[in-house]
This record gives sequence, structure tokens and C-alpha cells, in this order.
Amino acid sequence: MGAVDTGGHDVAQSLEELRELAAAAGAQVIAVTTQNREAPDSASYFGSGKLEEIKETCAANEIDLLICDDELSPAQLRNLEDALELRVIDRTMLILDIFAARAHSSEGKLQVELAQLKYTLPRLRGQGRGLSRLGGGIGTRGPGETKLESDRRHIRSRMHRLEGQLQALAQRRALQRGRRKKTGVETVAIVGYTNAGKSTLLNALTQAGVLAEDKLFATLDPTARALALPDGRRVMLVDTVGFLRRLPHHLVEAFHSTLEEAAAATLILNVCDISSPDCAEQLQVTAEQLQQLKAEAPVLQVHNKCDLAPPEVLSMPVLGGGVQISALHGTGLTELLEKIAQALPPRNKTLRFCLPYGIPQLAARIRAEGSVQSEEFAPQGVVMEASVPFYLAEELQSYLLEGV
Repeated sequence: MGAVDTGGHDVAQSLEELRELAAAAGAQVIAVTTQNREAPDSASYFGSGKLEEIKETCAANEIDLLICDDELSPAQLRNLEDALELRVIDRTMLILDIFAARAHSSEGKLQVELAQLKYTLPRLRGQGRGLSRLGGGIGTRGPGETKLESDRRHIRSRMHRLEGQLQALAQRRALQRGRRKKTGVETVAIVGYTNAGKSTLLNALTQAGVLAEDKLFATLDPTARALALPDGRRVMLVDTVGFLRRLPHHLVEAFHSTLEEAAAATLILNVCDISSPDCAEQLQVTAEQLQQLKAEAPVLQVHNKCDLAPPEVLSMPVLGGGVQISALHGTGLTELLEKIAQALPPRNKTLRFCLPYGIPQLAARIRAEGSVQSEEFAPQGVVMEASVPFYLAEELQSYLLEGV
């Protein structure tokens, strides 16, 4: 794999992440190369001298794939393959390949296919030989050979249908969020850098049993589970797709409806791997992504994998204000649940309801544990307006009256 270092970002850090992405896709990295340039070569990404060096290295080590740590133009991709006589993919193609392999829900598959087609469309021209290579190996999973060899009109038509299906799913999600808001269901979204331990945390708190692997983007499809808090409230805990530095805009656009779940949450848990030297930057990357999504909910920082971090890291001022946990070993989860309860809006909810006379015990609990604003006796029962804890609000759902 290789990259052109223009000084715009930390190339060593980005290449290490690219190595992890390659491993997640099933590739074995044999050699890494970089070239310092003011800008990538417009025709071949690398300069001519570096190309000769790469060709010799690939021949000597029987390398059959080059992964570039930038998004290549169609011309760069074609010229690199012609010059090196091997397959070439870029960072975006690699991430799309991983997403294609990890998407299991119908919505996830639609989102990935749309992102792949958006990436493929401008690269149809002149690919001729390149298209015939598809069908096996990293960077080839996705819509399928037949679709990729179709003309532009067919691909645009398919994209239009996919966008329509995703729009319908987005509207359904919006209706679900509206119903949750109307019934007072609060949502806590787990967001954060990929491989920070979000799925492990969901499993630890709810016994959800979702896949949790030590791989980038092990989770792609969002999962929601009920979570009981110390104050008696039950909230919806949602696991979301992980963020990444320089996440391709094709994916951000395609997964926008899914990421809206995080943007519309009552509370956001920003999970980071505190044992990683890039923890502070990962928190920042997630914060920037949330800002792009226009998320306005309060954010609680969660520093996971504290069992793997040295003491001096745990006491770093830049990481102050968060909750330190180990989702794998269950450390700090009690404190985390308490912090979640404290960060959520006030636990009481004002309701107007009519209690039948045959359940005086419930009326007594409301007077003792809540705050009664009004109370009157009617033929069918006691009509009350009261501010009650959320756990009592759930018990009163079948007695609610309109008006509050």
C-alpha cells in the first residue's frame, strides 16, 4: 500500500489505519511506500521514479494488489494499473468493500450499493479492461459484475430507485422517532470511532448479543435495545456505525438516514478507545461528524478499554470529564449508568389520567412518589394531573387522557 505525503495530514497515522482496514478486508500488507510531493501526480498519483520502485517491489514480492491512501481519479486508477500491471484500489474502494461484506440488513445493503454506484458512475469511461477484472478479491464485492458493466443510463436509473427506497425508509424512521417522542421514549445513541468498543458496550449493558470483533467496522447495521437506568427509567440504547478519519462522502451521504438516529437522540455517548494514542483525535473526529449531522443532544464522553491504558494516560487533562470504563470486563458500568441518568432531562413527566376506583394502591403511589397538580372525582374514577417518575408514567399509559 502507498500514499503521497503533501503535508495535509499525518500520513503515518493514516497509513496505519489503512493497514487495519486492509486486514479487516482480508488482505495481507507486504510493503508500504510513501512519496513526498506538493500534490499527487494528476496522471498517475505517484511520480515516475516512485512508480518504477513500486513495480520492482511488487515483482520481487509477488504482490498482486496496490492500495492507495487517497481517492484516485479514473485516469490515475487506469494509468497506475497500466504502469504497474496489477490491480489498484483506493481508500474509498477498500472501505466500500468492507461495508459491502458487513451489511446484513436490507437497508444497509441498499445504502452500500448506492454508495458504490455513486463512486462507480464517473469511473465507467475507459475502464474496459478494468471492468473485466471484477468478480473476485478485495475491492470487487458489491453491486455485481452485470450492474457495473451496464451503461450510465442503467446505473442512474438504479441509483434513482435506490434513493427512492432509502427515502421511504428514512420517512419510516422519522415516523418511528415521532412516535417515540410522543410517548416519551428517550433514546441514547452510542457513537464513536470505529473499533472503539461500541458493540461490546451495548452487549455489556443490555445483553444484546450483537457481533463484537476487534476489526474496523465490525458493526454496520444499527441495533437498538431497551436499557434500564438506576432511577427506574427505561431508555432505548442504539448502536451506530463507527466514524473514521476522511470517511468517504459517498458513505456519509448514503448512511445519512441511519446516522440521523444519533442526531435525533436524547443523549449521545461518544465512545473512544482510551488505550489508543489517538484517543483525543478520535473524540474530535466524532465531534466534527456530529456537528455535520447537526446533532444538538448533550454528549457524554465514554473512555473505553481503561484496563489497557497506562495510569498516566488515564489522568491526561485532555480526557477529563468523561467516564472511564472497560466494557469487556464490566468496569465502570455502574457509574456510567448513573451518569446517563443524570445527563438525561428531568426524570418526571406530567400526565393527565383517570384511575379506576378499584386500584387505590396506584393512586397512593402517585401521591407519594409524584407531584399532584389537580385531582377530582368522576363517575368512572379519579381524574388526576400529576408529575410522575418515568417508571410510573409507563404504568399509567392505559389510563391517559388527552390534554397534557
